[in-house]
Amino acid sequence: MGTTNGAAGGPPSSWARYWRDGSRPLEAMHAHFFEHVYTPHSHDTYSFGITDVGAQAFRCRGADHTSGAGMIMAFNPDDVHDGRAAADLGYQYRIVHIGPSVVGEILADATDRPTGALPLFMQPVLFDPVLSGTLSRLHGALAERASPLVREEYLTATVLAMATRGSTRASRVRTLAGRTQFRAARRARTLLDEAFLEPLAAEDLAAAAGCSRFALYRAFREEYGMPPSGYQRLLRLRHARGLLIRGLPPADAAASTGFSDQAHFNRWFKRTYGVTPGIFSSASL
Repeated sequence: MGTTNGAAGGPPSSWARYWRDGSRPLEAMHAHFFEHVYTPHSHDTYSFGITDVGAQAFRCRGADHTSGAGMIMAFNPDDVHDGRAAADLGYQYRIVHIGPSVVGEILADATDRPTGALPLFMQPVLFDPVLSGTLSRLHGALAERASPLVREEYLTATVLAMATRGSTRASRVRTLAGRTQFRAARRARTLLDEAFLEPLAAEDLAAAAGCSRFALYRAFREEYGMPPSGYQRLLRLRHARGLLIRGLPPADAAASTGFSDQAHFNRWFKRTYGVTPGIFSSASL
């Protein structure tokens, strides 16, 4: 975790927070820098950063670039770049690092792109609200340690958005239709109904459905109006309601239904039912 701002009246302090997936090359950082200067370096990952506040100046591929608020920095593996503040506000940004193996696996699963054919991003700075949205959701899922299904869905959406909108190699996504789509979605829903408290992964649902992870995701949304992760969360919330009705405290209900913490549970309970778990618990006549 990073440092907090300095004392009142003193100079502002930089801070940085970092998260890492323990099973694959997937990392995220959130930082605000004022005087920090990155030396020329590169990553062995695809690196996508959103500038939130201020502006960051950097040199990459023989040219100078500036990423201001709302812009996206897109670095291919081994793109050498530096970085420094380009404004008095410094620069606050969120960045996600995704290994080429992860990108290749997702594209092979979701598109007609052959395994090993990786995208190339020509512009180090992009302005695209759609890409910003997918990156923001993925970064939030990593920072909040969301469930495996949520992380996989946001990761897939991010990789496909970057490959479709920002790279040199377009691909056609794989989809299902008709009875095939219905049967795949129904098989996945059956597994979720039976094991919604388990840490199910996208691979588990795809295996049950008999199709690729992305095809299953698209089929499920088409048939049931929400992604598999949303349906799993809904089942957990319904189960939690039952526990609250039986007198279990909200903190115990959250822990018993797979939510990362009580704040996470409270947030989703209120979004779904309009009241907090505490208000719901005290509503008995």
